[in-house]
Amino acid sequence: MSAITEEIQKLDITALRKEFPVLNQQINGKPLVYFDNAATSQKPDVVIKAIEEYYQGYNANIHRGIHTLAEKATKAFEDTRETLRAFLNATEKEEIIFTKGTTESINLVAGSYGRKFIREKDEIIISAMEHHSNIVPWQMLCEEKGAVLKVIPVSEKGEILMEAYEELLSERTKIVSVVYASNSLGTINPVKELIDKAHDKGAIVLLDAAQAAAHEEIDVQTLDCDFLAMSAHKVYGPTGMGALYGKRSLLEDMPPYQGGGEMIKDVSFAKTTYNDIPYKFEAGTPNIADVVAFREAIHFVNRLGKKNIAAHEAEILDYATEKLQAIPDIRLIGTADDKVSVLSFVIEGIHHFDIGQMLDAAGIAIRTGHHCTQPLMNEFGLEGTARASFAVYNTKEEVDSMVVGLEKIIKFLKQ
Repeated sequence: MSAITEEIQKLDITALRKEFPVLNQQINGKPLVYFDNAATSQKPDVVIKAIEEYYQGYNANIHRGIHTLAEKATKAFEDTRETLRAFLNATEKEEIIFTKGTTESINLVAGSYGRKFIREKDEIIISAMEHHSNIVPWQMLCEEKGAVLKVIPVSEKGEILMEAYEELLSERTKIVSVVYASNSLGTINPVKELIDKAHDKGAIVLLDAAQAAAHEEIDVQTLDCDFLAMSAHKVYGPTGMGALYGKRSLLEDMPPYQGGGEMIKDVSFAKTTYNDIPYKFEAGTPNIADVVAFREAIHFVNRLGKKNIAAHEAEILDYATEKLQAIPDIRLIGTADDKVSVLSFVIEGIHHFDIGQMLDAAGIAIRTGHHCTQPLMNEFGLEGTARASFAVYNTKEEVDSMVVGLEKIIKFLKQ
């Protein structure tokens, strides 16, 4: 599991849970146990209030207005960009592009950088554990350009096979796009090593940090990744909001992804001159309220401390792993040595959908299915899994409730 080596602060989880209004409810007459955090995390009061305050207090379009509300909205919007720059340790805030989330960020790179620089017979490498959003855009690009998509295999534990990766790398490799932490297995990949080996071949690297952003300390300068995609809604922020980090030199050399307002300097019917980064990639009126709320989500994580969050989640993951391993009928899927707080499992003879439905009857929310990693499920010979994923507000008592629920399901369906 994730090793926490530095001194950490014990969080007051009871007090912390009071900051999340949605947790204080019952489902089917039972207290809600929310274990679907890999799909989306719940939102603290500060995030919800930030959206409300924007619409009630200074709703205005940004960048093009000189009146007071427009200036206040613009400042709040750009403050989030600087907050994200610091969160990822980017060199400058212009390297942060606002998008709808990880999916759009990856599509932006594939659709802009990829279409400009990828040629016939060039090679793009992904891993077998990728989310569909880090598979399909590259398949589309390869089909369009006549390029070749190659896949790094994974072990039975759900870890990337580094020797196989090294064999796939060649002078034809132009892009390596890999997940930082797997949404379906929890595996934390050795991304620094992956990046360094790709750079040795002259390839650029994109990291899908959708799962990692809420759990791992991310320093894009130390990693030396070329692009990094993330979503707000997995970091206690709003849905439909995310960001792309890209090195300035690459972003400046990329054509716009969409056309419209904001991304221009000058427009005539004869020719359009494009704006500087980051605005070149932010056509139209953005999701201002959620960008502002995203800042509050980052402040929330910073207030708690990533290492404190990770330590608590590792404790919950270790506890849940031990409890589920003690149940003979349960088989864990994804047993990497280094993991974020994701626990996937199957129960022999019981469909994962039935597990999810029956747990929901007890007020326990988990995710079932292929988790948008259908090729990975095929690698394991599975249709899907049941997945419990934990966040900072989860407790061991909630794990105990799930264990009791699973034991009841097994007993009932095995009779």
